[in-house]
Amino acid sequence: MDIKEIQNKVRLFTAEKDLNTSLEIRMMDLVSEIGEMAKEVLKGTNYGKKPFRVNEDWSGEMGDVLFSLICLANTTDIDLEESINKALDKYEKRFSHKGSIGAD
Repeated sequence: MDIKEIQNKVRLFTAEKDLNTSLEIRMMDLVSEIGEMAKEVLKGTNYGKKPFRVNEDWSGEMGDVLFSLICLANTTDIDLEESINKALDKYEKRFSHKGSIGAD
């Protein structure tokens, strides 16, 4: 399945389940899901005392973040394939000019 198909699958799912909501709610949901990933890292490393190991909880949280991000893109009519291509082009140019992808 490519990213357009995934984005459409999420669009159909949220419409079918009557889960469409406002931009503000989508944004807060995404931030909340990222916070849950951060919590998994803290728990998984015993607050930095040991290396992080990927587990099933991590995979589930990653899926939740991806779902929330796709919902946010759908809410704002953003084509994620186009968005990732723009980002990769930007990073490629930065890397070519200064050897890293970080912003100035």
